[in-house]
Amino acid sequence: MSMPDAVTDVSLEALDSIAWLETAWKELEARATHSFFLSWLWIGTWLRHIPDGTQPHVLVARSSGKIVGLAIICRRRAWSLGPHARARWLLNESGDTLFDRLFIECNSILAEQPDTIIPAGLDALTSRLRRADQLVLSGIDADVELAACRAAGKAGLVSEVKQADTALWVDYAKAHQQKKDYRATLGRSTRQAVSRAMRLYAERGPLEFRIMETTTEALAAFDLLSDFHRSRWGRKGAFANPGFRPFHEELIARGIPTGAVRVSRTLVGDQTIGVVYNFVHDGRVLNYQSGFLYESDGRLKPGLVSHVLAIEDSISRGERGYDFLAGGAGHKAHLANSEYAMKWIAICRDGPERHIEAKLRDAKRTLRTIATNLPKRKLRLFGSANAS
Repeated sequence: MSMPDAVTDVSLEALDSIAWLETAWKELEARATHSFFLSWLWIGTWLRHIPDGTQPHVLVARSSGKIVGLAIICRRRAWSLGPHARARWLLNESGDTLFDRLFIECNSILAEQPDTIIPAGLDALTSRLRRADQLVLSGIDADVELAACRAAGKAGLVSEVKQADTALWVDYAKAHQQKKDYRATLGRSTRQAVSRAMRLYAERGPLEFRIMETTTEALAAFDLLSDFHRSRWGRKGAFANPGFRPFHEELIARGIPTGAVRVSRTLVGDQTIGVVYNFVHDGRVLNYQSGFLYESDGRLKPGLVSHVLAIEDSISRGERGYDFLAGGAGHKAHLANSEYAMKWIAICRDGPERHIEAKLRDAKRTLRTIATNLPKRKLRLFGSANAS
């Protein structure tokens, strides 16, 4: 890959033509190393489903007239404590809280030469912020966070971490180094739990892991995933977002034929006990969503079994890893052997308004924690009273 000259121009342009952007994005995507969430499959589908009233702009970095960097920037009016009008500038997000529960991760600027183009793009964005504005960067890695903090410092702004998380993943190279199959690298209790669950399932009928080969099969499995998910999480789950299903139905329809989307079922006889919805990018499988048939017998582990079979299938294909992405589901820690950090940050001017908002956010978080734990505390007290 030839190295571009120094970035000479970074502009923020109205998105007048998705067709033009698709051509430019795909041309740059072919030259750049990037995450799945910066592929046109994700970005293009996202733009076609973006809520009405959202006005996306395109951050364009050029070098000698050639496009070397692209990102979508949305501007949304925001509530403000102070006298100044306020806007939130968001990287590859709409600013609609419910719609953005699609949860972009590994977020960045699509760049041919990230070490120079991403800092240049962030410098251009921070220089545009008015007195009360914020630049919101969600799901970024440590390198992008460092570049953002430097850009904020140069502009006399501060960066604030809104959320920090750890993404766990399985690095297949580590299993190869141990000269063991994947299941043999798991902890003893996890291996035993998987073996016991498989044995119990096998008593009902053959245990099968099946990849959905056609769009029709994949969409039918996605419907079942939705049922499993709702039965476990109710209105709190991902499908509570009205934009979630249509977005992913299109993503699946476009991604299955190219192999960028992989949907699987785990079956016991004719009964599906798990559906796993993954992306495949650059030799790495990304576990985006799952749904499982949970039963009263706690020895049955549909999640553990489904993910172990999906990982073993991926290894057999010669892929490099299985990424659980951000979030703290219990099975991830038992199955993963590597991790990386992910942050959600905001860049703005320092001042009394920012500190007051931070205190209000902390108070809201505390109240949410109390509201979540109170029913559990009442249940424990009720149980103790009955026991006495």
